[in-house]
Amino acid sequence: MQPNNPLGGPDIKRMILAMVLAMLTLVGWQYFYERPRMQANPPAAQAAPLKQAPALAHQEIATEQPMVDTAPEIAIRSDRLHGSISLRGARIDDLTLAQYRETIAEDSPEVRLLSPASSELPYFVETGLLPESPSVATPNAQTLWTADSDVLTPEKPVTLRWNNGQGLVFEKHIALDDAYMFTITTTVKNNAAAPVTLYPYGLVSRAYDDSGEHIYFMHEGPLGVMDDVLNDVTYESLRDDGTQKFGNVKGWVGITDKYWLTAVIPGPKTRFDAQFIHRDPTDGHDRYQADLRADPITVPAQESASSELRVFAGAKEVNLLDAYSMQYNIPLFDRAVDFGSLYFLTKPIFLVLSYFNGIVGNFGVAILLLTVCIKILLFPLASKSMTAMAQMKLLTPKMVELRDRHKDDKMKMNQEVIALYKREGVNPMGGCLPILLQIPVFFALYRVLYTTLEMRHAPFFGWVHDLSAPDPTTVWNLFGLLPYSTDFLPVFLNIGLWPLIMCATMVIQQRLNPKPTDEVQAMVMAWMPFIFLFMFSGFAVGLVIYWAWNNVLTILQQLYINAKLEKKGLREPKAKTKTKAKAG
Repeated sequence: MQPNNPLGGPDIKRMILAMVLAMLTLVGWQYFYERPRMQANPPAAQAAPLKQAPALAHQEIATEQPMVDTAPEIAIRSDRLHGSISLRGARIDDLTLAQYRETIAEDSPEVRLLSPASSELPYFVETGLLPESPSVATPNAQTLWTADSDVLTPEKPVTLRWNNGQGLVFEKHIALDDAYMFTITTTVKNNAAAPVTLYPYGLVSRAYDDSGEHIYFMHEGPLGVMDDVLNDVTYESLRDDGTQKFGNVKGWVGITDKYWLTAVIPGPKTRFDAQFIHRDPTDGHDRYQADLRADPITVPAQESASSELRVFAGAKEVNLLDAYSMQYNIPLFDRAVDFGSLYFLTKPIFLVLSYFNGIVGNFGVAILLLTVCIKILLFPLASKSMTAMAQMKLLTPKMVELRDRHKDDKMKMNQEVIALYKREGVNPMGGCLPILLQIPVFFALYRVLYTTLEMRHAPFFGWVHDLSAPDPTTVWNLFGLLPYSTDFLPVFLNIGLWPLIMCATMVIQQRLNPKPTDEVQAMVMAWMPFIFLFMFSGFAVGLVIYWAWNNVLTILQQLYINAKLEKKGLREPKAKTKTKAKAG
């Protein structure tokens, strides 16, 4: 005789197997893509120019490699940015982020975002004006500008000047705010006898050795918003599929890394043509560019005209991106942070975490407080779930009887089981809803931890100095007490203290639930905490802390609900259960 399984053993087995496989798939990506990338710890940003970009609506942007000489520079000095602007081409091509370090070490260098043309992997921003007529000389990558100051600060803008010798005088006014936004206003004074038509342009250009080891669900590479639609292109697809063009749109374009962004932003009403392009290596490095060419401006004779572009070059701090979006009417600017398809859930979770962090000053504690809020919101469903499970348990004898009675007629048995549910007022799916609701919360928090800059290098307590990285301890050297490293081990074997805590809480939580009647199901559930132990060893420790704390709250919740069920007679008191066990 087959073991009794009133819940429909094969279906339950398939459901559990599907859940395990889904989690293993997620973790597989984590182990084989994200963790190796974190261990490699590449430079924060690398870049380079294109020697010649393709035409934008039959206009060619001058991006040829400038001569490597000792052209003067304008120093950039602010609380958030250090670097310089080269007067050769007026490019923003040397920038580090003063408030961010490559690692958590105190002597770690500042994160480098932009690099000059003389570096191995240049990365720069260029803005300017293209002539409608090839006979009109306009500034390009070789142009040597003069400046009215040798330093740019938030309090002190600079103005660059260049005369084309044909009656046109170009002035480039560059201002920097307290964060990462440059405002570049280019003015042309036409001293000639005829009007001239010019096209404002801006570009972000980089040389980048793409290893392909990116997180599969997070975008890195060219991106932009065109008419309120986010368009992002991976380096790989740009190499394989070629140039992507967008005509007569509004928005912005740029290139993003996991935590950093460089973007060119026209005015909210400015329409432009844009493109993402790739060029094969000429010096061993692939070249990528995101650029735009705005609608033309006409400068009448003996008059002046201006064009304004903004350049964002800095850290993707969510609150700052939101503020810029409102201040300058930049569409979908916060989408530079890849919140993903669960944006409606991921962004609110981040905002709640930020709010709690503003109160307690610790993102780890904020995660604990968020978990408490989630448990409170889901408590009514959890109570109904456990009540439904208890009712199902009480119906076990009747369901076994039905199974034995109709063992040769499966359709009849299912009909009788459904009728039994209706008579007793039991919902067999009632126990699944809280679990289903927690799955998107789990994935949303997972994404917040891995994609938001605010979680990078965010400490908790004790040995946890970075909530976005795996637990740094391991059981194999007694959590750091023994003087040797275990980095040679696979990620899933480097089991830290927090994954062990999480595993222990899962075991305790299972002990509070009735043991499944199906032997296979019971075996799978018994092994689940240990499967999760190895799976979660490579996850961000902030996520492991969330899961462990969630288990602790669930244990307390179960103890409370079990006591209520005992009073209602839906669950046998603990003492009676033990007495029956001894009598047996």
